[in-house]
Amino acid sequence: MNKAQLVEAIADKVGGRQQAADSVDAVLDAIVRAVVAGDRVSVTGFGSFEKVDRPARYARNPQTGERVRVKKTSVPRFRAGQGFKDLVSGSKKLPRGGEVAVKKAPKGSLQAAATRAAVKKAAAKRAAPAAKKAAAKKAAPAKKAVTKKAAPAAKKAAPAKKAAPTAKKTAAKTTTAKKATAKKTAPARKSAGRSTTAKKATAR
Repeated sequence: MNKAQLVEAIADKVGGRQQAADSVDAVLDAIVRAVVAGDRVSVTGFGSFEKVDRPARYARNPQTGERVRVKKTSVPRFRAGQGFKDLVSGSKKLPRGGEVAVKKAPKGSLQAAATRAAVKKAAAKRAAPAAKKAAAKKAAPAKKAVTKKAAPAAKKAAPAKKAAPTAKKTAAKTTTAKKATAKKTAPARKSAGRSTTAKKATAR
């Protein structure tokens, strides 16, 4: 059975060929999009569709027998449900045309799934601010540690400031020494001046 034959098979039950074609397209599109996104599509009694990741591996070329490396890839997988398996194996009889071959979903299961999804979204929204606060608290101690590490560097720089007053003291000492030497040399100059005047007087 191909897609056109499937549409013809359900056209009478749906109410027309066009409606049947639209329904088949909508179902297949929803399944494909969900599996590509990584979600598992499960139909009770029929089976489940899921995405499976295959790691990189080596395989054999069936024609040449040569060893070939196969890249990492993802493939779709279908697993038949227990009801489908029982009907195919013959352990259960297939119902007549007007009846449903696989089990219907329990009443309220779709609503329950919708409420579960809504609860998950609400929990995620509530958890987001808490995660941001936790990240902010973790970042705060890191800033404190940086400031504590910077403090010893400032303390080490302080002795450089102390060295400046010592330089001023040494400069003051040198100036006082110069003044003392100037005072000592002043009387010697005066005595020299007196001796020269005495010599002039004797010469006269």
